[in-house]
Amino acid sequence: MKRKLIVLGILLLLFAVFVLVRFFVFDNPGKTGRLKVLSSPTAGIFIDNAAMGKTPFETRLKPGEYTIKLIPEGEDTQIVSWSGKISVIENALTYVSREMGTTELTSSGEVLMITKMKNSPKGETGQVAIETDPTGAIVFLDNDEKGVTPLILDEAAPGDHELAVYLPGFFRQSQKINVEVGHIVNASFKLGLDKTHKTLEDGLEEKKKNASTSAAVNDETATDTSRSGKKILKILDTPTGFLNVREDPSTSGKKITEVNPNEEYEYTDESGGWYLIKLKDGVEGWVFGEYVEVNE
Repeated sequence: MKRKLIVLGILLLLFAVFVLVRFFVFDNPGKTGRLKVLSSPTAGIFIDNAAMGKTPFETRLKPGEYTIKLIPEGEDTQIVSWSGKISVIENALTYVSREMGTTELTSSGEVLMITKMKNSPKGETGQVAIETDPTGAIVFLDNDEKGVTPLILDEAAPGDHELAVYLPGFFRQSQKINVEVGHIVNASFKLGLDKTHKTLEDGLEEKKKNASTSAAVNDETATDTSRSGKKILKILDTPTGFLNVREDPSTSGKKITEVNPNEEYEYTDESGGWYLIKLKDGVEGWVFGEYVEVNE
């Protein structure tokens, strides 16, 4: 009986040692970072050429740089695979999402990483750093224009937000993010080409085809506004359903008000793709030229 108790005690001790080693060495969150990968369609996932299963996928890895490869599953052999480098950071989440198309141009996705700020934040705030491929996309945070990529948003309020990017000719992308005090949300977007979007050349060609007809119509139906020499523009549809009017011709200019699609305004100046319009109360402000149609 005594021998059995000794053996049982040894087994319990070995089990306790196993649990301690497993927790503190292998599963200690302080020594690892989280990786989460989603894709459409479902894809086999390889990390540094080692097969890890298929998406959706989540695991913990030691901090460092890894090469992720996604190979789409299914019968559609035209869908292209994706490969890219990601960083796993201690006590942080790295999130990868990929929409795989028939070419690299039509494929899209995002990589999000949440890391701790090196310096103390100003007040109870965090940061959001955004980059896109291609660059120059307009950034929206909770449907408010913030600038163009690459962009760093300092003093971001903690909590849940909707981050979106848009570049003419590409599909608009959005992602829910959570900003934590003293942390940075690093967001990298690969924009997918919108084949239905008209290029500048397409627009010019269409204008040429309709030039004679438009000229005839304009001659017969000229309005009092055109005869008076005023220059008029029309507000087009925007991703947010409205267009900001700013004090200066830049996304960093102070917002004055908003105007709505299909409204028409007189404009008096143009600068770097921005138009200075007269509002109904006589106040003037600048609107971004990508979302207006100028009546020649």
